[in-house]
Amino acid sequence: MRLLGEDAFVAFGLSGAPGTDEFWTTARTPASIPDGDGWVTLFLRRGSKAASIGFESWSEPVPLRRWGDTDCWYAQVRMPARLRVTYQFLVGDEAYVDPLNPVGAGGDRSIAATPDAPAQPHWPVVGADGVLPLPRTRLRWSSERLGGRRTVRVHPAGGGGPVVLLLDGDDWLYLHPAMTAFDSAVASGEMPPVTLVFLPAKDRAAEFACRPELWEAVRDELLPLVAESGVPADRDRLVVAGQSLGGLSAMYAALEYPELVSRVACQSGSFWWTHAAMDLADPLGGPVGGAIAARLRERPGLSGLRVAFDVGEHERRMLPHCELVETLAEQAGAAVRVSRSASEHDRAGWRHALLRDVAWTLG
Repeated sequence: MRLLGEDAFVAFGLSGAPGTDEFWTTARTPASIPDGDGWVTLFLRRGSKAASIGFESWSEPVPLRRWGDTDCWYAQVRMPARLRVTYQFLVGDEAYVDPLNPVGAGGDRSIAATPDAPAQPHWPVVGADGVLPLPRTRLRWSSERLGGRRTVRVHPAGGGGPVVLLLDGDDWLYLHPAMTAFDSAVASGEMPPVTLVFLPAKDRAAEFACRPELWEAVRDELLPLVAESGVPADRDRLVVAGQSLGGLSAMYAALEYPELVSRVACQSGSFWWTHAAMDLADPLGGPVGGAIAARLRERPGLSGLRVAFDVGEHERRMLPHCELVETLAEQAGAAVRVSRSASEHDRAGWRHALLRDVAWTLG
């Protein structure tokens, strides 16, 4: 479906001639209308320069069209059912938030959701100019094993409890308000009190590969720092939550360091990964399940492991890799939960799964 003329706007509930003050006063997008088994979503941008919409993983950039000689630029984008996606406006070499959309992720990203995308309770609406709260406790970690210094934030949600190690911690601090969301989930009784540890990555490709350095550093350096911080934390019950390469690393830790990691919340784990994958023209085209599937075939007796897997239902090339790892983990004796989020490879779609699956791993 592609609506032409002023119908391109009226059908989405907009009024006034495009580009006029009356039009911009009431314009709020993105807005969606049904189209077969999916949706057509209207995006608007006010400006003088040509622009396009850059989507997180889901689509190639979509150019905006200008309405006559006005300052109104628009695009009608066909979206599948059940999709939540991060996007930006791309103008030349720069990227901008969508000022007509109140739902943001950091200062230069916005979030669009089709009307049938499931709600994400506990995650507040935060605009581009919103300032996310930060944990008061900061740990200065100078790691001998990893090298360099990093700042690790710690927050006792509900007074503190089992440690929840959030990989890619800066994303959960500055793009998505995980501290607020966990506080809300704990207050509602959907999760026991936990102690959040936001672990930033300095070199994701190196640190989250299937290598021992990160997890030896977490065990021998970071967790003792958390214990010394004075924040209440039960280090004997550790949940590791990771996405993409972080999910790969979390599963690696559970297999190689079971005395340290026995609870995992994994969203869209990069289970295509092998030591040679990054050198391939198509990294996802290698052995299904990659290095983790190969290791699982050698590791029966995982009855002590509790792992929740989630992957975006639109991640078609990821699904075979994730499905095999899910199956092998369960066959090896792990307690397994499997779900699918209304997203592509996108943190905006994983947010609800993060809360729900951390709660499930704690039983």
